Amino acid sequence: MAFYNRVVYKREAKRLIDGLDPATKTCAEISGGMGQGFGFKSIEEFHYPEYDICRGPFRDAKGKLRKFDVIIADQVWEHLDRPYAATQNVLKMLNTGGHFYICVPFYVRYHLFPVDCSRWSARGLTNLLIESGFEEDKIVADQWGNLECARADCGMKFSKFDREKNSLENDPKFPIVAWALARK
Repeated sequence: MAFYNRVVYKREAKRLIDGLDPATKTCAEISGGMGQGFGFKSIEEFHYPEYDICRGPFRDAKGKLRKFDVIIADQVWEHLDRPYAATQNVLKMLNTGGHFYICVPFYVRYHLFPVDCSRWSARGLTNLLIESGFEEDKIVADQWGNLECARADCGMKFSKFDREKNSLENDPKFPIVAWALARK
């Protein structure tokens, strides 16, 4: 059973990433485990905070810049102290024509891992990506949420989605989560 606040964005992530022909792409994932289910040609995971993308792009043991076709950051950017620097580092790690998929909460309870710093709407994510060097016309961003989900997630634990009682209707006045796909 999925968390209520993740049902729609996971469906949209599948649609967006499947459209990239993942079997032909190398992928890096910054925390999470979303990338494992797409059948990428290869995938490497870099877990935050052990690998801090804010400090610089990832390099191999000889100091050579690591490059990828797709980089995924699912529910991690809100924990970064320097998300603009991190996004600039992602851009450096993308091959020409590569894609960055990012998903972040907007309205969700405070959650430390190890810190909780930022929130973005779809427009905010677009601005973050533009200011970090991505071209505006190569960014697709959206968001989802509703008051019911916002109320359900106000407790100490994230609520589970119940198909029988929970609505997935989007209400733009109550965004819960935002995502974007940007191409270099």
